[in-house]
Amino acid sequence: MPYFFLTMTVLFWAGNFVTARGIHDDFPPLTMSFMRWGLALLIILPFVLPRIRRKWPVIRANLPILLLLSLLSVVCFNSFIYLGVQTTQATNATLMQSAIPIIILLMTSVFLGETVMRRQWLGVFISLAGVIMLVAQGDLQTLLTFTFNKGDLWILAGVLSWAAYSVMLRLKPTELDGFTFFGLTVIVGVIVLFPFMLWEFLLGARPVWNVQTVSVIVYMAICPSILSYIFWNRGVAELGAAKAGLFIHLLPPFGLILSVIFLNEAVEAFHFIGFGLIFSGIYLAIITGRQHNEKKSPASLNAAE
Repeated sequence: MPYFFLTMTVLFWAGNFVTARGIHDDFPPLTMSFMRWGLALLIILPFVLPRIRRKWPVIRANLPILLLLSLLSVVCFNSFIYLGVQTTQATNATLMQSAIPIIILLMTSVFLGETVMRRQWLGVFISLAGVIMLVAQGDLQTLLTFTFNKGDLWILAGVLSWAAYSVMLRLKPTELDGFTFFGLTVIVGVIVLFPFMLWEFLLGARPVWNVQTVSVIVYMAICPSILSYIFWNRGVAELGAAKAGLFIHLLPPFGLILSVIFLNEAVEAFHFIGFGLIFSGIYLAIITGRQHNEKKSPASLNAAE
């Protein structure tokens, strides 16, 4: 059952990119982000509000880091992704997300001083080469003239935001349970996103309300937001974080398949080259690094799991 939960989580995440791309002509990106999280908040508020009241002393004592984590995740990550899919393919968005484990490794080494093996560094550079291949869309001239697709750069900004959030997540107070923390980040996110949504509205960017757009917003609020959170936590609880983390590698193939089926996006050679480079880098940087740690301290790993 945990394998099913984790697979569905990643499928929902991939669907988030594809559906956002599907309605990008009808729905402004910041309004899309606000509506998604606003609806999610309405659904969870009756359950999470009593928890926030009980944990308020802890929240107040750790408010700066909690606000920063909320901004990086709910506000920046999702908004940057939705801004990105306005002008780039959903395929590119999901493929570039697969570089997150590499960027996390890089950040923990630079900012936290964690030891990284030479083989892992090789993996970092190979994976980043794959990301550059996607951003440049396989065109060397694009690299030479620095005329990158604006949408791809927004996606990269979102990827960096999520990686920074993941690294800083260790600063979350341990006294705060997962669901309360999730609810708090959603509340902060909705409050921060509201003026941006209003700004978009005043500039004349109005959403088109129809069956398709309403269905997408409902899907975003329930599946990649609430259900993914529940499913992911259940999977991590049963399999452990290390094994569960491997399921994020399903994001690019799921995104590729959904984009071809629902958006009729063309799959080109540079997608496969970028895909191959990213996953080769992930294998070197993440998988071999984990194998090294297992050989070095198998007892401690077993105890952790």
